[in-house]
Amino acid sequence: MAFLVVYITEAHPSDVWQMQSNIKDQVVFASPKNEEERAYIAGACVRKLGIKFPSVLDEFGNSTERAYTGWPDRIYLIDAQGRVAYKSLPGPFGFLPDQLSAALVRTLATPQPSH
Repeated sequence: MAFLVVYITEAHPSDVWQMQSNIKDQVVFASPKNEEERAYIAGACVRKLGIKFPSVLDEFGNSTERAYTGWPDRIYLIDAQGRVAYKSLPGPFGFLPDQLSAALVRTLATPQPSH
């Protein structure tokens, strides 16, 4: 089992819609202009926000965000067959730990195919 953060489109860039919480957390960035800027911003956010598990970067065309409707933020549980076993409502208010916990229990209780 693996847990990942997928960094997608910057939710509150300073040149579009800045949040006070970004200013307080010192994660204030303009919209990135290319893949390198996006990678730099993602790394800074991971460090500033203290994210402790692996983080990956959506490509600049936002294919992951479009496929999973990840903006502004979501929690997904993907089963061993690569299917979505749980999709949260938009966060943070749509993050319901009891629902995710139940989905984890169901997913882990499901027999895995032998290889």
